[in-house]
Order: sequence, then C-alpha cells, then structure tokens
Amino acid sequence: MKELTPKQIVKELDKYIIGQDKAKKMVAIALRNRWRRQQVGEDLKEEIMPNNIIMIGPTGVGKTEIARRLANLAQAPFIKVEASKYTEVGYVGRDVESMIRDLTDLSVSMVKKENVEQVQNRAKIQAEERLLDLLLPPLKPVRRGGMINPPEADALEKRERNREKMRVKLSAGGLEQNEVELDVREEAVSMMQIFSPIGIEEMGLNIQEMFGGMLPQKRRRRRTSVAEARKILTQEETQKLIDMDKVIKEAIGRVENSGIVFIDEIDKIAGREATGNPDVSREGVQRDILPVVEGTTVVSKYGLVKTDHVLFIASGAFHVSKPSDLIPELQGRFPIRVELSSLTAKDFVKILTRPRNALIKQYTALLKSEGVELGFDKGAIEEIAATADLVNRRMENIGARRLHTVMTTLLEDILYKVPDRKTKKIEITRERVRDTLKDIVEDEDLSRFIL
Repeated sequence: MKELTPKQIVKELDKYIIGQDKAKKMVAIALRNRWRRQQVGEDLKEEIMPNNIIMIGPTGVGKTEIARRLANLAQAPFIKVEASKYTEVGYVGRDVESMIRDLTDLSVSMVKKENVEQVQNRAKIQAEERLLDLLLPPLKPVRRGGMINPPEADALEKRERNREKMRVKLSAGGLEQNEVELDVREEAVSMMQIFSPIGIEEMGLNIQEMFGGMLPQKRRRRRTSVAEARKILTQEETQKLIDMDKVIKEAIGRVENSGIVFIDEIDKIAGREATGNPDVSREGVQRDILPVVEGTTVVSKYGLVKTDHVLFIASGAFHVSKPSDLIPELQGRFPIRVELSSLTAKDFVKILTRPRNALIKQYTALLKSEGVELGFDKGAIEEIAATADLVNRRMENIGARRLHTVMTTLLEDILYKVPDRKTKKIEITRERVRDTLKDIVEDEDLSRFIL
C-alpha cells in the first residue's frame, strides 16, 4: 500500500472501469487513508474512523466493480451483500452480523492460501521422504538368540544406496504409476446450527478441532498411485507446517484493519413507512445494520471480530428514495456521498475495447480456442454501443450489462455453428450488426424479451 498513491489507485481502476472519475477518486482516498492510519501513533490510531461511502447511481455503471477492484488492489478481505436480503430475516434470510462472519471466513482462507504458498516447497520435500518410506520400507530389527538387535551396518548402507537410487527415479517422474498403500485421514466436518437472537446461523465446525486430541482421528488404508499419493502427502505435510492460530490471528487483524464490506441495494431499505407484506420493516433493518457499521464486536467461529475500522461502501440507484430517507444515525455513518453518472454510447465504445477484461477481448479469446480469429471493425463497435444505448433509453436502464445481452444475441449464431465450420476468420462489420439486430431493435415487444 505504501507504493499505491491515490493517483496510482485511480490509474489501476482505469484499467477495468470506464469513467466515474469522482467515485474512483473518493475510494482511492479512502483506501490510502487506511494505510495512513496504520502509520499514526497508537494513542490516536483507534480514534481515526474510516470514511464510509455511499455510491449513488443506476445499475450497471460500475459501483460493484469499483469496490471489488479496490479490494483486489489492497489485497484486503472483501464481501458483497445485498441490504434487501435482510428484510427477510426470520423467514429465509440471515442476521446482519453474518456479513462480518462471512468476511472473516474469506480472510482466513486468504491468509491460509498465502501460508500454503510459503511452505509448499518444504511440504513437497517432506512428502517425498514419506513416499520413499512407502516405496522402500525401513529395515526391521533383527532377532538373534531371543535378543532384538538393530539392523547391521552393511544392510543399512545398502538400503541407503537403494533409497538414493529410488529418489532419483522419483524426482525424474519414473515411478508415478507405481502403486503404494497409505493411511488417509478422513475429514470429520459437521454442520452445526448456532441460534442467534434473530435467526439461525449455520457454521461449519470441525469436531476434531473443537475437542483437540480427545477424539481419535479416523484413518483408512488406501491403495493409490505414487502421483496421487504425492498430492495427498503434500497436503498433509502442508497442514502440519501451517500454524492455524497464527493464521486466524492475522486474518482477524486484516478484517478489523483492512476489511471492506460492500452493501448493495441500500436504497431498498430507505424510507420509514411500513409495508403491507410480511417483510421486516425497512427502518428495522437499518437499525440492525447501524451497530455493525458504527462499530461492534461480532462473535465468529474464529473468535471475536471488531468492526470499528472495517470500511463500508454502500450503493443504490435511489430512483424512488434518496439518501436522506435513511435514518439519521445511519446517514451519519456514511459521510461521503458520490454520484455515478449514467453511461452513454461513447462510454459503451470504450467499455467494449479499453478495459483488460473488455467484452470484445473475451469473445475473441473464446473463439480463438476453436482456432477462429474474430475481428470487429470500428463501425461494428459503434453500432453495438449505439444499440445498447438505444435499448437502455427505451426500456429499463441496466447500464453496461446491456452490452452482454446485445453481444450474446449478435454472436449467438456464430458461437453455435463455429465448431462445425471450417472458417478460420470472421469479421463483424456495422452492416452485419444492423442485419442481425434489425428486427429485434425495431420490434419493441420482441426487444423487451430478447435485449
């Protein structure tokens, strides 16, 4: 993070998101402030609260993508939740604190994966030693005159020579198809239901870990190839080398100091009037979310997690309601408001071509796997963008997501027939786009169903 200045953060976001410069600037500052806070003295550090953000704008303009890419840049634990699902608590939903528990699960997985990469080489070496023991079992003690004596020096020396020869063959991959017998540990994972004050929270708990060595580990004898045994043994050795207490401590630290929660559809819980349906009142959900955003301690299966310095980014279209319809306390916890603009045909042209994961690049790569070169001329790209913009203006504005429907409809016939054709090159022109989409675009009823 020290090297990532706000300008560099925006530059990285520009690789994937077109426009929305104001939103990028605000999230870049918020991310940099988290690093700045870590450099502050302990007496003041705890007093510096994160500047939570509300992003306002229609669907498909990049709100979620900005938050997700931001988390990737910071290598921070990130989770996206929908505020509207909490209106179903007590019916099919889950309690609000589950967002922090899920975030902690993700953080533990992230830290564990990093630790696995660090110990992988050591684990492979130790797994190879165990494989050699399976292929060439140790010499048994010699029984003479009622006495048990260790193996003779000559026998030990001969075995060591054989072991080295076997090691060379094993390293060269010459024994991969040989079979060995080994004891495999059976995972004893059980799903337990934890009753929280609002609902039922399911938590996967390993009974063996809960009771430590009180319960014997279940193992079964298995015959398998050397290649498969290598994977099993490497995995077992990796688990032995990883200090899970250290992993959990670091993971919780990451959640507390750099975790990011993206709360989508927050506009769906704005407004105080009660509805006639059996949902929990929207104001009630706001009051449930408030302590989590404000700063509380959440109980997770890994321990207590504080949310005081978790960064919350909320978003919503706010077509019907507005941010001021949220309860004042919640408004106060999202001091930064940023509005994202609707996308135009010019933006669509850029979205189709500029980002690293641009749709045209994706479809080109997909057809390349079939040995076909797919090309789009400038006119075709402009026509696709214009079509998406026209349909968005006529019907519901779903932003850049409309490009997916237009592109899929345009290339449907090609994607279906290309494996059976001998064609090596396909060029998409403006005329081809118009001819393929003409009837659908002109017929509004048909357009509603297809585009």
